[in-house]
Amino acid sequence: MINSLYIGATGMQAQQQNVDTIANNLANLNTTGFKKNRLSFSDVVYRAAGIAGETNIHSNAMIAGMGTLVSSSGKLFTPGDLKQTGGPLDVAIRGNGFFEIQMPDGNTAYTRQGPLQINKDGLLGTTEGYPLKQQIQVPLEATNLVIDTDGKVSAQMPNEKALVELGQLELTGFTNPESLDPISGNLFVLSQRTAKPIIAKPGEEGLGSLAQGYLESSNVQMAEEMVNLVLAQRAYELNAKVIQTSDEMLSISNNLRR
Repeated sequence: MINSLYIGATGMQAQQQNVDTIANNLANLNTTGFKKNRLSFSDVVYRAAGIAGETNIHSNAMIAGMGTLVSSSGKLFTPGDLKQTGGPLDVAIRGNGFFEIQMPDGNTAYTRQGPLQINKDGLLGTTEGYPLKQQIQVPLEATNLVIDTDGKVSAQMPNEKALVELGQLELTGFTNPESLDPISGNLFVLSQRTAKPIIAKPGEEGLGSLAQGYLESSNVQMAEEMVNLVLAQRAYELNAKVIQTSDEMLSISNNLRR
């Protein structure tokens, strides 16, 4: 009965983390390019105990589990729906791949968040002002910015009839994107488990193409998350009931000699 108290406690703690994860998913339902989180659970230490009346505990043992723990937490990189915006700097990735971002500290980050902006230095980058790795300079006089499906960036310049090419966007892919570590701003960084990046033009090496005037929606499905929330709440209640029942049994045992 003492063990059942701790077993129930591990279940409650695991389901609390599950509810926190679901809450974060729902909070980012409308975050562009957001990838939902998922927890995985595993059983923990098992203890062998002898059956009453048996003298050989090793040959006739009852194996009792000691609860559950969160074994891993990761992102699901299933694609979100594409939403048409018509904005010339709104770019969605149709398929696999990430935009590679240059951070202020010199490190590299990755994102699928498509709304781009021209930063104070005239470079094409994210809405936070971080430039893309390709360092594409957009002149002030440039108009009618065009980003092709293969990543070629062009613009209309004064006194020029044809579009002038400004640069070439590239995408970065990973064979195991779930190993990337998320940081704030819908950005990801490499971890020790991440495979070697694949860098290529959009549409090559298994990477997706670009869609100008579109944004990728979050891949969070509200109905699915609400069902998961109900299941997590019920599991939490059942584990609380285990603790309550164990406490009542202990109380009965303590009162037997009164």
